[in-house]
Amino acid sequence: MSAWVLPDHIADVLPSEARHIEELRRGLLDTARSYGYELVMPPMLEYLDSLLTGTGEALAIQTSKLVDQLSGRTMGLRADMTQQVARIDAHLLNRQGVTRLCYCGPVVHARPDRPRATREPFQFGAEIYGHAGLEADLEALHLALDCLKGAGVKDIIVDLADVRIVRSLLAGVMADEQQLRAVHGALASKDATELARLTADFPQASREGLMALLQLYGGMDVLDKAETQLQSIAGVREVLSHLRWLTQRLQGVKISFDLADLRGYSYYSGTRFAIYVPGGSDALVRGGRYDEVGAVYGRIRPAAGFSLDIKQLVAVVPERPLKAAIRAPWGDDVQVAAAIAALRQQGETVVCVLPGHESEVDEFHCDRELANIGGQWVVQAI
Repeated sequence: MSAWVLPDHIADVLPSEARHIEELRRGLLDTARSYGYELVMPPMLEYLDSLLTGTGEALAIQTSKLVDQLSGRTMGLRADMTQQVARIDAHLLNRQGVTRLCYCGPVVHARPDRPRATREPFQFGAEIYGHAGLEADLEALHLALDCLKGAGVKDIIVDLADVRIVRSLLAGVMADEQQLRAVHGALASKDATELARLTADFPQASREGLMALLQLYGGMDVLDKAETQLQSIAGVREVLSHLRWLTQRLQGVKISFDLADLRGYSYYSGTRFAIYVPGGSDALVRGGRYDEVGAVYGRIRPAAGFSLDIKQLVAVVPERPLKAAIRAPWGDDVQVAAAIAALRQQGETVVCVLPGHESEVDEFHCDRELANIGGQWVVQAI
């Protein structure tokens, strides 16, 4: 095999896309900062017992493992940063009030999580800790929407769900973890035949409620149908009321529901949301409430947030025009060097043409040049 061949679903990012990703990264972090979110930078590697405790099987499968040559302990390459940020909130910051944190960096997946997906997503996310009310859920949603709008995403679709509905339907059901995972999978795939088989021995109310969930997706009328069909299930009416409260405060987006949606990692504990664009089968953003995420670190804190992959985002937003640059001659002349330095300090991109390369392709689309006119170095149009 050639030395330059990369592993499957791993790829270099070339200049044009890298520039676009970096511009999006800066915009996302600026948007998060405008809401008061502080940037943290968790490590790429952690001991496995810290990285995966409490995350469930899905994240464990996605985590690549290796042995620490210093301690002999098993480490993991992070596949998601939510757990790491929860550890930072619980143990390093240990604040008593509301804490808002954001992050941005590469994560590594042991296998692609969808067709044509990279195994090295560039993850951006934001988490708000310390407030149990719906206001935090709404802030996470508003921030996610502002991030997408700032990136140039149009015609946004917000899909809402709440894991407490399924949890209520499964409360008291005698089933092992493997069977419950299979039930979750059948719900996600809308497989009525498999769900009926898996729930044949469940109590009637649970079985009928789970089967009803397969049809509870679509527009606002889904909440009315759910209230009628699941009225005997404890806690469902309150959950549906919370979903209505959120939808009443989301403007300028299309809203849908899928009350059987359980995709993602197991730490979600309440409201969940996924954000799509028309024609897209994969969510650009996933988020929600995960109050139990810090429990494994000895500190249960209310938490809500979201994450997205900038590499996925860059593929669906229009590329921003490249800022035109200034072409300048190379030389040891003190006046030329001073003029170039002054332009760069003003925020201009100045590309010096090295001797013998005057005819090469201009990658920066220079529309001006630094020229000596009357003994003065001035910028003029090309």
